[in-house]
Amino acid sequence: MAGQGRVVMLLAAAAVVLCVLLQAPAAESAVFTVGDRGGWSFSSGTWTTGKRFKAGDVLVFKYDSSAHDVAAVSAAGYKACSAPRGAKVYKSGNDRVTLARGTNYFICSIPGHCQAGMKIAVTAA
Repeated sequence: MAGQGRVVMLLAAAAVVLCVLLQAPAAESAVFTVGDRGGWSFSSGTWTTGKRFKAGDVLVFKYDSSAHDVAAVSAAGYKACSAPRGAKVYKSGNDRVTLARGTNYFICSIPGHCQAGMKIAVTAA
């Protein structure tokens, strides 16, 4: 009989622990404004230095939509400063992009802008 009492107590304790864990707030994603106050610009190339990103974090690209855009590209597109056909191109001037695990590459696809430094590579853990 005493053994059954212990089992009931353990089950009750396990239920309480489970309820506490389910009520704990989920880890929230961080939101980063690319380029900080300067926004997405020709000087954004070093913006990632010293920052830590994780999958699910959100990058906000703020820029003049009449002069720039943001293209999500592959490593090859990043290196070549080229957005291939079918690449996701953002043009609102206030774009929110959720990071995937691994390295995420972004360029401005306006001719000459990427070559002038308007590109970033963001690695998310």
